[in-house]
Amino acid sequence: MQEQQPEKELVEQTLSGDTDAFTELVRLYEKPVYNLAYRMLGNSVEAEDAAQEAFIKAYSNLQRYDLSRSFKTWILSITSNHCIDRLRKRRLTWLSLDEPLPAHPALVSSDTSPEAATLAKELSTQVQDLLSNLNDDYRLVVVLRYWYELSYSEIADMTETTESAVKSRLFRARQALAKLVDLENSPLIAEMATLMENNA
Repeated sequence: MQEQQPEKELVEQTLSGDTDAFTELVRLYEKPVYNLAYRMLGNSVEAEDAAQEAFIKAYSNLQRYDLSRSFKTWILSITSNHCIDRLRKRRLTWLSLDEPLPAHPALVSSDTSPEAATLAKELSTQVQDLLSNLNDDYRLVVVLRYWYELSYSEIADMTETTESAVKSRLFRARQALAKLVDLENSPLIAEMATLMENNA
């Protein structure tokens, strides 16, 4: 099995004119880039287009990439900014997703019974409905923190802000979700909200 080249080496080769090296970078990160775009835009076709645009922007600005940074964090930052621009241009806060976010890992049971699967699907749908009520900045940090499990520093790096700003957005997002939970009065959503609070 061929050993995977380090991303920084691939970047340096790309800057030297090796387009195959950038193709390898795309192969390494196309899935997380597409997944983030899909979660933010809620449409598979638009997510594919956004992912392609993100890689084009990355390629065009590769000379500005800081080799001391994680390439994954950098490309995800480009992707999130591009998606937010798309949403703002449409003058919409968030679109409803065709498919809900997966249930938080801590809520996924090893029980594969139909009842457990139904509850997990119900939870995911309800959580997604709540997230659709958040503004773009709040929803982004919630998704990055609780579904992608990125650290505060990684999120701050991606969103070009500070860790304290990230924590503040998460706090306000949890407050907004808590109010919605009270309105929904759902035990499943309450469980999810408690989980987020405990992992703040």
